[in-house]
Formats: sequence, C-alpha cells, structure tokens
Amino acid sequence: MSVVVPDAAEKLYYRIGEVEQITAVPAYVLRYWESEFKLLRPKKNPAGQRLYRPRDLELVQRIKALLYDERLTLEGAKKRLMTESRKTGQLDLGLREVTYADALRRVRDRLTALRERLAGPSMPRP
Repeated sequence: MSVVVPDAAEKLYYRIGEVEQITAVPAYVLRYWESEFKLLRPKKNPAGQRLYRPRDLELVQRIKALLYDERLTLEGAKKRLMTESRKTGQLDLGLREVTYADALRRVRDRLTALRERLAGPSMPRP
C-alpha cells in the first residue's frame, strides 16, 4: 500500500500535523499508536518534534485500515503487522543469501583460476 501525497511526494520527512492532514488520523491517536506499535517509530529532531518518513505514513495507513476497516483489536492489528513484517523480512533475507552465495562462488572461481595461472603447469591441483 502506498500513500498518495499530492504536491509533497518528494518530501523525506513530515511533521505530525502534516501526517494528521494526510492520513486523517488525529495527532493524539498517532502518539498513542507509537506507544502501542513497535514498528511505528518516527524520528525526532533536536527539538523533540516527530519527523515521519514516507514508510511511517504507509504504516499509519496500514494500522488505520486494520483497526477501522478490518475492525481488528489493537492486539490483532499488532499480530497481523508482525506477521507481515516477518514474511517480507524473510523474503529479503533469502534473496540476499542467494546473491551473496553467487558472488562468493564467482570470487572463488576467479581465485582458483588465478592460482592456476600463477602456479603454471608444474604444480598439481589439490
């Protein structure tokens, strides 16, 4: 789910008032959700003001949909979000492992070829 933000799509951070306008979730509810949902952790500037990233906006929209549209309890919404975040995390990790394994195989093959070149015809292969 992505958030459509007219005339502000290029912003890196949004203040709580902007998030309130974009998502139609009151600021006091946003602050409460931060205390309830571990995944929702906006940054804070030196003055202590919350700075929401685009992914935070998406998470607020997802929480809102779970609570208001699907009518889940807070606990139900937390469980659903944790399950969803684990699934995507495992998928990313699996893809990274395959990529790393392929890169390591290529490095090993190149090193083997280099060793054979440097050793010349007189050295037997192990």
